[in-house]
Amino acid sequence: MAKIFCVANQKGGVGKTTTTVNLAAGLAKVGQRVLLIDLDPQGNATMGSGVDKRALELSVYDVLLENASIKEVAQKSEQVGYDVLGANRELSGAEIELVSLDRRNDRLKAALQSVDADYDFVLIDCPPSLSMLTLNGLCSAHGVIVPMQCEYFALEGLTDLVNTIKQVHANMNPDLQIIGLLRVMFDPRTTLQQQVSDQLKEHFGDKVFDTVIPRNVRLAEAPSYGLPGVVFDASAKGSKAFIEFAQEMVRRIKKM
Repeated sequence: MAKIFCVANQKGGVGKTTTTVNLAAGLAKVGQRVLLIDLDPQGNATMGSGVDKRALELSVYDVLLENASIKEVAQKSEQVGYDVLGANRELSGAEIELVSLDRRNDRLKAALQSVDADYDFVLIDCPPSLSMLTLNGLCSAHGVIVPMQCEYFALEGLTDLVNTIKQVHANMNPDLQIIGLLRVMFDPRTTLQQQVSDQLKEHFGDKVFDTVIPRNVRLAEAPSYGLPGVVFDASAKGSKAFIEFAQEMVRRIKKM
């Protein structure tokens, strides 16, 4: 049975897409079958996985409107080793169209049932806002991976996200839980970041992943080549950290 995880944070610019594509590539490298679902109309996770969003004939938009199945839409990206359910600007229209439809929050969950046996992990890249798209992701997931920078404003955003997850857990998806907090773009030389990191561990305990993703130029360069950093430069510090994170995820899931 596939384990389905949203990568979410209501604060923008915290590395959600970087985390999603690199975790997907890392999991693929350690032998897992992975589907990446791009739920952001910007389509950055699609492009960052070696798939041209402008050339998509079918996208996650068609899946949400039940015009096509995941098997019909998902593409194997040979370069990165995982399957991609891509998105483009067309997805913006789904927000408005879903409002008037039945089961509007459960469309993705229903579609995923048909591919449950085909994957070990399904990773969903969510937009930063709490939208109908994000709700579809949260309603279909077993848990949420929260990438965050160790800065004080990030702590405020985390409070909002935790409250959202609690509401979805109580009202829509009793399976939903926080799987863990991933410290990203981390610079150990900065005292403030170290202090916030310590606060996170103190408050959330083992919900904080052991792996820390360092600030890394190669990870930042990789999207311009349409690849995750793990594939673009496997020897980079950030890439090695994401491989470690993938291994930690596999270990953590076995204990669930």
